[in-house]
Amino acid sequence: MPFGKYFTVILATAIKFFNGPIAGIFLGLTWQETAICSIIGMMSMVTIMSFLGREIQKLMAKYRKTEPKLFSKRSRFAVKIWQKLGIWGIACFTPLFFTPIGGTLLALSFKVPIPKILFSMLVFALFWGVIMTFLIFQMSELKHFFI
Repeated sequence: MPFGKYFTVILATAIKFFNGPIAGIFLGLTWQETAICSIIGMMSMVTIMSFLGREIQKLMAKYRKTEPKLFSKRSRFAVKIWQKLGIWGIACFTPLFFTPIGGTLLALSFKVPIPKILFSMLVFALFWGVIMTFLIFQMSELKHFFI
């Protein structure tokens, strides 16, 4: 079994969700293996950040040299999603825009309880893990028509 390849996809997805399916293609995994590893990678990071996130936020604030911008383009986008869709919106857009780390920290900053974060992120990790991986693998097959 290619545990090193699996770990690579898990790690890539934990950092940036989109990287997992791409790593799976380059490592020669099936789309199903890649989807499972992508889901595991996202949920591993979400779990870690759920329990360590508040401490990390405090540590970052302690060593920050300047005050963060209160209204940036990204923070406005996050607040709009939160106001319209709540934790389900944050969870839905985490794989697409926020990254597993950023989405979890964002949910924590809105004071969402950890079990709710874990459940909503799991729902969308399953959804996007299958959909995004399948689509990326399908697009990689199209390259043969153009090369």
